[in-house]
Amino acid sequence: MPAFAGMTWKERRPAIMQLTVTTWNINSVRLRINLVAKFLKAERPDVLCLQETKCPDDKFPFKRFKRLGYTHVALNGQKGYHGVAVVSRVPFDRIDVRNFCDKVDCRHVAVTFGEKAGLRERTTLHNFYVPAGGDEPDPEINVKFAHKLAFLDELRERPELRPGAKDRAILVGDLNVAPLEHDVWSHKQMLRVVSHTPVECEKLTAAQTAGSWFDVMRRFVPEPAKLYTWWSYRAADWAAADRGRRLDHIWVSPELADRVSALKIRREARGWERPSDHVPVTARVEL
Repeated sequence: MPAFAGMTWKERRPAIMQLTVTTWNINSVRLRINLVAKFLKAERPDVLCLQETKCPDDKFPFKRFKRLGYTHVALNGQKGYHGVAVVSRVPFDRIDVRNFCDKVDCRHVAVTFGEKAGLRERTTLHNFYVPAGGDEPDPEINVKFAHKLAFLDELRERPELRPGAKDRAILVGDLNVAPLEHDVWSHKQMLRVVSHTPVECEKLTAAQTAGSWFDVMRRFVPEPAKLYTWWSYRAADWAAADRGRRLDHIWVSPELADRVSALKIRREARGWERPSDHVPVTARVEL
């Protein structure tokens, strides 16, 4: 019998808890549940944050996740569009859902890990799906782009997204902006393309600065190295063209900035059968 059999998470946790968190825009959780299962069996992250689940809460594949060992679930979903979810092997104490831009369009869910996980200090994890913004980078003629800019402004202004000096917080998700020059395949050619326009980059950077958020991915892969998490379905051969963008992000509060010990980007997942156009990104945080 395994040594941990019958023990609670609190009883079997290490002295310093290593929390592995994955973010992945799955582009329909029910359509790609087999890919999710393949990933979870191979990587076994403690927490998986999904975006664009396209699934109402009552249709979420709870049983499949439970069989995989992910029994704790926080949802904010709707039929056909958007939707976010947090599935976890670690229990959480609290679930919060916030709306942005006076819309109920299922783009945020947060969980707090604390006493139930055996932690002395609480850690809050935010999972976001920022609006894509459509194709035309002009808010005067494109309401989707106007919505995206307003959403990014709210990210900057929300007090709950400004962790205090001692607060432990993690923010992940498909933020739909590639903010740095080497987060896209061609900075010059992408300046007029939604996701890398100067106004989007400035607004996302302002939100990051307002919360003193630390960009985990760029700590492990500093510029000028290219760094992508998304490749378009439109490319005949995505790997050969390699015209990617870094749309998916992991940020941590200053209190956790020196506690991130690993990062892994599963680029090969883009080549799986019927894949999402995004790939999973995983960070390990010492709590």
